[in-house]
Amino acid sequence: MTTRTGPIFTKVALLGVGLIGASMAHAMRRGSLAAHIAGHAHSEATRKRADELGFCHSIHADPKEAVRDADLIVFCTPVGAFAEVAAAIAPALKQGAIVSDVGSVKMAAIRDIGPHVPTGVHFIPGHPIAGTEHSGPDAGFAELFDGRWCILTPPAGTDEGAVTNLAEFWRGLGSRVEIMDAKHHDIVLAITSHVPHLIAYNIVGTASDLEQVTQSEVIKFSAGGFRDFTRIAASDPTMWRDVFLNNREAVLEVLGRFSEDLSRLQRAIRWGEGEMLFDLFTKTRAIRRSIVDAGQDTAASNFGRDTKKR
Repeated sequence: MTTRTGPIFTKVALLGVGLIGASMAHAMRRGSLAAHIAGHAHSEATRKRADELGFCHSIHADPKEAVRDADLIVFCTPVGAFAEVAAAIAPALKQGAIVSDVGSVKMAAIRDIGPHVPTGVHFIPGHPIAGTEHSGPDAGFAELFDGRWCILTPPAGTDEGAVTNLAEFWRGLGSRVEIMDAKHHDIVLAITSHVPHLIAYNIVGTASDLEQVTQSEVIKFSAGGFRDFTRIAASDPTMWRDVFLNNREAVLEVLGRFSEDLSRLQRAIRWGEGEMLFDLFTKTRAIRRSIVDAGQDTAASNFGRDTKKR
């Protein structure tokens, strides 16, 4: 985590003040990374709540007013809203500003935001690998990004100074920063995030549809595995709908491979191939240990999650 305490940007505009946007604002205040934080939300109720919580200096109904004179503009809306919001703010972007996002799909960000970014404005898509199943302004907290990765996917020819400034900003929020090609990002996230979420949504849906098991039994007898699936499946439905629709090629590719591997596992169980099952479980256990060793989770009981907190 960086030790810098002075502002990196004079004004930062957050287009969306849900979990990620609110957490960015809290972390910016913690590190004094921006002199002014402007927030935008389409919903009047969201704007009112964000204003009550006070993590932004100003809250705007019009995104153009939020981005006016901003040095950094970050799209924190669902991916499906990128094109509309980008078109709306384009006339108000100042020369030399950096436009970025926090979306989980980077090729879609390039497709939908890129064409609206004026010459002289730097466009650097980004994705903090952090989150919870909660959403809305109340869900934000400054520590969300601490020790987590933020991936930046600058298009070819992007100004190196702008990339350096944005990377420094994310380090100031607590993240570790990686530079990656946008298409490669989307396939990596398909296997590490998108398809696991899809599996979670599906298994929870399957459990609810089983006529032999009542809903009360599913809830009453939820063991660790199913309980963790339900935590993932509680994530924001709008965001994840947009993720799957905008990363369909990579998701379908990974789903195809997963289906093949699942069929092999099904055959191993059917034919009693215990050695094959043991070898697979040993391999996956080692992967779990490597994730803990890399500092991306904890080996503590219940994965270190306090169910009394967010």
